[in-house]
Amino acid sequence: MSVHAMYASGAFVADHVEPLTDDQVQPNGVDLTVAAVLEQTEPGRVGRDGKTVGDRRPVRPVADGDRETFALSPGGYVLQYAETISIPEGYVGFLYPRSTLMRNSCMLNTAVWDAGYTGKGEGLLEVHHDVDLERGARVAQLVLAAADHDDTYDGSYQGERVE
Repeated sequence: MSVHAMYASGAFVADHVEPLTDDQVQPNGVDLTVAAVLEQTEPGRVGRDGKTVGDRRPVRPVADGDRETFALSPGGYVLQYAETISIPEGYVGFLYPRSTLMRNSCMLNTAVWDAGYTGKGEGLLEVHHDVDLERGARVAQLVLAAADHDDTYDGSYQGERVE
């Protein structure tokens, strides 16, 4: 039996992401940009009966005119996205790193975004060689795949960082 995934067009994905510029819309998805970079400073906990996210502190960017750049040394960072995404019913969201990150010895790890999730989201940025990352840079691409589901997301991260 063959399994075929149905991915939505970039124009469809764009209807579920804001704010957005035309250059973020790709043929098969939408690019997400850097809002902030954080370093975890305290242990977290993932248990069978709950979870705790460890304390974090922002990495301070260096200002150069109207641009702000995070100068990152090797290590793990929490990358916060600037855009609010809303995963529609009938779809599941996947986020992939843009190839320029990998070409600069960086990797972005993400999780599945269930139908019904709305928020700005975060990813784990692994830096393997010094890199400068500008606030607002396009670092990941969100794609939506058609998916059956029993319920929609109503977890503790619902509405995260949405003003």
